[in-house]
Amino acid sequence: MKLDKINIDGKKSSIEVLDKIFSAKINKKLISSVLYKTNANYKGRHAKTKQQNEVSGPTSKIYAQKGTGNARHASRKAPIFVGGGVAHGPKGQLAYKKRKLNKSEKRNSIASLMTEKNNDKNLIIFNDFSSEIKKTKEMNILIEKFDLSNSLIILDKQSKEKIEKSIRNIPNIKVTDVNHFSAFDIIKFKKIVFTETAIKELEKRYS
Repeated sequence: MKLDKINIDGKKSSIEVLDKIFSAKINKKLISSVLYKTNANYKGRHAKTKQQNEVSGPTSKIYAQKGTGNARHASRKAPIFVGGGVAHGPKGQLAYKKRKLNKSEKRNSIASLMTEKNNDKNLIIFNDFSSEIKKTKEMNILIEKFDLSNSLIILDKQSKEKIEKSIRNIPNIKVTDVNHFSAFDIIKFKKIVFTETAIKELEKRYS
């Protein structure tokens, strides 16, 4: 299929793209599953409590096993005592099991979301940036001209080097490349912006 491609002067041309990325079957159930897993994996698990074997202190028996009339106890580090270990408490980041996303889930969810963005006219393709844009003021003019506020901008390596410094301080815009974005990023921003080379790099991953 063909999509419109524009340069920074606003002149339009066309580019041939893969149907299986930009005209795929939209799978809402898969998207929901991938977003759930991605969002769960983003969360940090830093809370940690000490279990009985991690609490410092003597391990000697509190009192004799028999003859005292009291319940049987061993160490003061048991969870029932103040200052003892915590039973079934959070175990920190290392013990947290991340939800696995396989390659086909990632690719099919991204294809579904790209198709949805294309159908909603929220997918924009630019020519590669040939000249460097140094000032944020110049980049703001471009963003207003093409209505790119609240956008995920996916660039090829050369284009990224030419505009990254001028765009990184602008709010509600994320700049990345084809290797470092997820379904969660696509759903977070209203518009998706590609450069021509970035599109071709993405297609290589699907071919």
